Amino acid sequence: MFITTGLGSVDDYPEYVQAGAGEMFLGYIPLQWMKTAGTQRPLNRREVLYYNVQLGSESELRILRDMREQFRVPVTVALNSPYYDPGYYPEILACMKNLMHLGFYAFILADPGLLLHVKNAVKNGFLPQFPHKPELHLSGEAGEINQDMIDFARECGIRRIIFHRKVLLQEMEEMIRIDRDRHPDAPIEYEAFLLNEMCHFHGGYCNSFHCDEFLPICQLPYRLGSLDEKCISDSMPLPEAADRDTWYEKGDIAAGASADEYLTGQSGCGLCALYRMKAMGITHVKLVSRGNYTEDTLRDLHAIRTALSIAERSKTEEDYRNRMRKTLFPNGCSRNCYYR
Repeated sequence: MFITTGLGSVDDYPEYVQAGAGEMFLGYIPLQWMKTAGTQRPLNRREVLYYNVQLGSESELRILRDMREQFRVPVTVALNSPYYDPGYYPEILACMKNLMHLGFYAFILADPGLLLHVKNAVKNGFLPQFPHKPELHLSGEAGEINQDMIDFARECGIRRIIFHRKVLLQEMEEMIRIDRDRHPDAPIEYEAFLLNEMCHFHGGYCNSFHCDEFLPICQLPYRLGSLDEKCISDSMPLPEAADRDTWYEKGDIAAGASADEYLTGQSGCGLCALYRMKAMGITHVKLVSRGNYTEDTLRDLHAIRTALSIAERSKTEEDYRNRMRKTLFPNGCSRNCYYR
């Protein structure tokens, strides 16, 4: 099992490698995209330029390429907006071509139309001067994942399926089993979310910006209740501390730490499911970390490596969970579970 880690700064690459990352993914917005499309047409679901979420220049990519050649930990590039205006497909293809010139061949895609566009471009001699075809991963931002979608992705040349945040463990297990039965001689990889950012909309159905200027929709406080409740109005006050169990905010911590303290998986955690994921054939687990503090990502990597080590030594899923919780969550976990 490999840990796939989000990379927001080229400076973090060596530290993440040494901490146990088996692969990294990043966002990159070329200058030409900024001139023609801007951040209002997101290239990779992060319209962010002013803190460590994107790589912003070819010089950074060249530095990262040299680091990768030294450390031998692969890097993928996210071009994973759920949809693009088809008029921008040629520009995205040109971006991929330039990235391949720079030595980056693996891409995370979500838009089905773009998948078909890339498939046809490869079929018609896309980048024949390169020794490698692009390696394509189906993003969790693609929306619903079912067996038909996996079959379609295979037809487009997908090498890895990234299950989105709302896929149940039993659904992953069934889809992997069916896919392997249908294609025993053509195995692909499977990735699942493990830590952080338990998106309310599972990514594919989010229409919020993730930018420097505005708070994303999922970070706005809200209340669950009936529409006919009298308390629901434009003037509804913020809740008192005693009533905050009925409110949901990004970063709320249910147990084990205060809001200012670090807690593994405080915004989303799937560590209890790690043993079962390993058994069903998940090959990669995703640590969502683009834009996070470097220190927190290093702690998360340590936690996942510890959990993987415990899973290797455990004979049953119950044994794994008990030992993992005692080791990583002696004072209680966040209870923000991906997989209940």
